[in-house]
Amino acid sequence: MARDVARTVRGITLQQLRYFVEVAAEGSISAAADLLYVAQPTMSAALKDLERRVGRTLFVRSPRGVTLTEDGAEFLGYARQVVEQSELLEQRYLGRGPSRRLLAVSTQHYSFVVDAFARMVKASEAAEYAFSLRETRTWDIIEDVRTLRSELGVLYRNEFNANVINKLIREAGLVFTPLFLASPHIFIARTNPLAGRKSVALSDLEDLPRLTFDQGVNNSFYLAEEILSTRSSKQDIRVSDRATIFNLMIGLGGYTISTGIVSDDLDPSIVAVPLDVDDRIEIGWIGHASVSLTAQAQRFVAEMRDVVSGFGVDLLT
Repeated sequence: MARDVARTVRGITLQQLRYFVEVAAEGSISAAADLLYVAQPTMSAALKDLERRVGRTLFVRSPRGVTLTEDGAEFLGYARQVVEQSELLEQRYLGRGPSRRLLAVSTQHYSFVVDAFARMVKASEAAEYAFSLRETRTWDIIEDVRTLRSELGVLYRNEFNANVINKLIREAGLVFTPLFLASPHIFIARTNPLAGRKSVALSDLEDLPRLTFDQGVNNSFYLAEEILSTRSSKQDIRVSDRATIFNLMIGLGGYTISTGIVSDDLDPSIVAVPLDVDDRIEIGWIGHASVSLTAQAQRFVAEMRDVVSGFGVDLLT
């Protein structure tokens, strides 16, 4: 498709590319038109002309909005680069202010991601932006990035689930980029009797409620957010969000297994205690193999690296 883009780019306007990028971000022509103060028929006509010039269908249209086709996802990578470079030129030589910032991220339930996201928003210093952070299920993270509902996703893999996770990522046309390696920890309330221990064994957890994140209809041991998902527990509780899981740690004395990275600022009532098991957790981000990250997404990845570097974990790449 790269050759097709090169042959047709002369007939494509920068305005069309801006419309295309905004519609891809919003998933709706009408929503994008409202944000850009453009009449919807005008934007629809511009996008149809863009598809005609490219010679490919870029969107699948439905009453619920639009989604990118496979060609559209690839084209978005080129369009973003052109629009970003144009904006840099305008800022550098025409004295125009930064444009509206866009970024959508889907992630498993990690406080370090929230911390990095907040830093990214502050560092953008943008007067206008449309950012999205979606903590969701493992299957949905992959699907969000595949359909470009999100530009990147954050999830983990280890020796147990790597074959399945890698297969799903590969089939979705995505690539996994490792971020860091972590030793397993349990998250518990500061009031829990185990909170003062230097480490805990699995036998110490037998009488505590195990808290895990619900994976919905795509529930599978391999899609669980927690390692040792096949291990039985006398008391199991599934939840859908971090606020609930932390409240249950406090209210019921429950635990969950994660990376050991917990923010004292965001989660002051929770502590991480090393879990004595022979395993490692590899955290990374996924993105489209054929789509380069935007500058905003690159900034977010840099902020994640900066946040986790302060916890003594092994940064990768």
